[in-house]
Amino acid sequence: MADGRADWVKGDAHWREGETAFISVAFTWRLPEARRLAVYYRAIGCTKIRIGGPGTFTQRKYLADIGAEIGGSIPDAIARHNPDATRSSYGCPVGCWFCIVPKMDGKTFTLLDNFPVRPILCDDNLSALPADWQQHVVARYIAAGVPLLDANSGFEPATFDDEVFARWKPILKGPWRFGYDETTEGASVERVFRMLTDVSPRRKQVYVMIGHEPFDACMDRIQRVIAWRGEPYAQPFIKLNALTKEPRIQHDWTPLRLKQVQRWVNRRLWRYVKFEDYDASAKTSRKAA
Repeated sequence: MADGRADWVKGDAHWREGETAFISVAFTWRLPEARRLAVYYRAIGCTKIRIGGPGTFTQRKYLADIGAEIGGSIPDAIARHNPDATRSSYGCPVGCWFCIVPKMDGKTFTLLDNFPVRPILCDDNLSALPADWQQHVVARYIAAGVPLLDANSGFEPATFDDEVFARWKPILKGPWRFGYDETTEGASVERVFRMLTDVSPRRKQVYVMIGHEPFDACMDRIQRVIAWRGEPYAQPFIKLNALTKEPRIQHDWTPLRLKQVQRWVNRRLWRYVKFEDYDASAKTSRKAA
């Protein structure tokens, strides 16, 4: 990549150690691929198959008939997905209904001593970590001379405060990532934007979940992020056990409208045309057409 980060693997991460094959699945809709990989590794002589990762947590039955060991943990497995990725902790105390982390890793933090310092940090909730552990992580990056190019999973608006901002500001070279998943989070998100006033819009990247609230509510959150001088990133709600990458259709949404909003937001077309004037097929505005 242009900033020096390695790319994430496309699909499941997999590797072989002796007669054992390892398959790491990030998302449930990658499980069909995991089944195909298990067949492949059996065919080339692997006598043991281990399949793990977040994607297996809610769909263990889907893999029950292939004779593999499901679950468990492999130290630093995230580096198999991206050699520049690391994490210093697991878990999140927030307990969002749409998130797999509290169910899988718990609502209390597991802190990883001597974690490898790398440019992409993927902890589940950096701002909710104990303050002394946050400072420990920052100190490890400074001592190692490794630039933090991406705090990948981001910060929680409810626990992001001036101290958190001051703590991470010296080392975070990439975007400040946080979520605006529901209308009730508006006050917390706006408070974060006030703290980040002097940060450029490109470095204020906000995940905005869409589809689980009515269209107007979701679009209002997107427009607020833009008005607060941030960059929204739209993510349609997908059930935690989905075997295909298809969002759940609720309220007044349709599959087409979800795709149109996602494209309009994530391609930053909102800079040039209002959504009501956006013609996805023409890649321009209806008024201009």
